[in-house]
Amino acid sequence: MPKTALILFAHGARDPDWADPMRRVRASLREQAPAMRVEVAFLEFLQPELRDCVESLLSEGFERIVVLPMFVARGGHLKRDLPLLLDELRQRHPQARFELAGAIGEAESIVQAMAKHALTLVDAS
Repeated sequence: MPKTALILFAHGARDPDWADPMRRVRASLREQAPAMRVEVAFLEFLQPELRDCVESLLSEGFERIVVLPMFVARGGHLKRDLPLLLDELRQRHPQARFELAGAIGEAESIVQAMAKHALTLVDAS
C-alpha cells in the first residue's frame, strides 16, 4: 500500500486568521487518525502553497497524495486552476499518484450539516 498523505486545499486570504477553520479540521483529523498525515495548503496568499506542500511530502517518501478542496462549491479555481496545478505536479513527479476529491461543500453530509446549522439559527424549538 503506498504511503499516503491528505492535503486540505484552501484558497487562502491575506488575513492569516482566515485559515483557522482549515487548521481546526486538520487538528481534528490528526486527533481521530494519528497515523494519517494531514497537511493544509493554499492556492494563494498563505503558506504553504500546494506545490511546496506536495514537494515536501514527496521528499518524505509519500507516494500518494489526496487533495481535498476545502471549498463550498466547484468554481473557477477548482475547474481550471487546481487541475492545471495537479497536471504540472503529475508531469514533474510521474512516480507519484495524485487524487483530487470533490469540493467538500458539495458532499451530501456537509450540505446536510450546513442546513442543520441554518435551522438552529431560526428554529427555537
